[in-house]
Amino acid sequence: MATRALILVEGDPTGNGHLFVQAAQRLGLHPITLSADPAQYEYIAAERTEAVRVDTYDIDALIHECSRLETTYDIAGITSSLEAFYATISKLCRYFDLPGPNPESIERCCDKFTQRQLLAEAGVPVPAFRVAANAAEVESAAAEIGLPVVLKPAMGGGSCGVRLCRNTEELAEHTTYLLCGKHIWRGSGRKILVEEFAQGLQYSIETMGNEVIGIAAADFGPPPHFVLRQFTFPQAFTDEEHSRIVDISVNCIRALSVGWGPMNIEFRWTKRGPVVIEVNPRLGGVPTPQLVHLACGVDLVTAHIKLVIGDEWDLRIKHSQTAAARILVPDRDGILDWVDGDSRAAAVPGVVEVKLYVKPNMRIARKGDYRDWIGYIIAVSASPAQTSAILQRAVDLIDWSISPF
Repeated sequence: MATRALILVEGDPTGNGHLFVQAAQRLGLHPITLSADPAQYEYIAAERTEAVRVDTYDIDALIHECSRLETTYDIAGITSSLEAFYATISKLCRYFDLPGPNPESIERCCDKFTQRQLLAEAGVPVPAFRVAANAAEVESAAAEIGLPVVLKPAMGGGSCGVRLCRNTEELAEHTTYLLCGKHIWRGSGRKILVEEFAQGLQYSIETMGNEVIGIAAADFGPPPHFVLRQFTFPQAFTDEEHSRIVDISVNCIRALSVGWGPMNIEFRWTKRGPVVIEVNPRLGGVPTPQLVHLACGVDLVTAHIKLVIGDEWDLRIKHSQTAAARILVPDRDGILDWVDGDSRAAAVPGVVEVKLYVKPNMRIARKGDYRDWIGYIIAVSASPAQTSAILQRAVDLIDWSISPF
């Protein structure tokens, strides 16, 4: 009998990629990563898994490679840990008659302007928005909406290219950044989304299918960028607030026709209530799956893979705790001289993971997005206050030194 394989299109060095590989192995699957550069994923070698070099932006090349692998393996499913490849994997799943999301729905959802239009038409509360293709249109849209506004590429993720513009100088500066070659665009178009700044605390909803698993609180660093600093799961709401959030989540899924698999819905609680910032047709990134698993016992990555291979998932809540992650972010650019204290932080009771992405002599150049992360700490306990105290105790033990360029 041929070995059952799970095809993973690309991965991510600092995200969920290693969780997908480990979960596949626990399920008795043989994970195979298709990548333009497999060497960038250290976990492939660490887990001793298979990787194949292929142009992952070429759908024909991917079909050819999967067809070749099909002569040796029983391909049980195809997926990815990266949203950028979800439209691609949905097309591959359709071609090979495997379970997967609807390609047209994924493409509409990944275009933030189209997504906004569909949500607004369905009555989902969203910020006021316009789309712009040049500096004059950006300026006009911002004037119509009123400063401050958020400027972001219509395609992309990880807060790349996203900035709060509080005055005309910041608006012009970021428009120039986006349009004049410094920002790396995803896809062929260069559409800029200009939207109202929805002021209020930010939260993140994790769903599977049409079921809301839970809601997390997200804290960001100082503006004008949106760099995540802390994530806490679950966030408590009143029954009325929770019902309102669930209704909005279901309406988002229905409006975008994305009821297959995991969804990550970001919203802010404003003066007019919850306002949807973004709907992502994927699992929340690291450390979301770890926090959900620790807090309530639901393994989102394993559930997702089971869906991909046609098995039944298990979304039952098994316990109730509070898990939180603090993201480690440098306060300056330069060369990292040293970083210390991770082993002491890991020894703090209640800390379950300390992860560092950096080593001495590495170059630190902040981008104002997820690429600024140099590590994270995860803690869990029976209460939010206790988890927060554990996390702070561990954070205080980690230190580093950065010399200016």
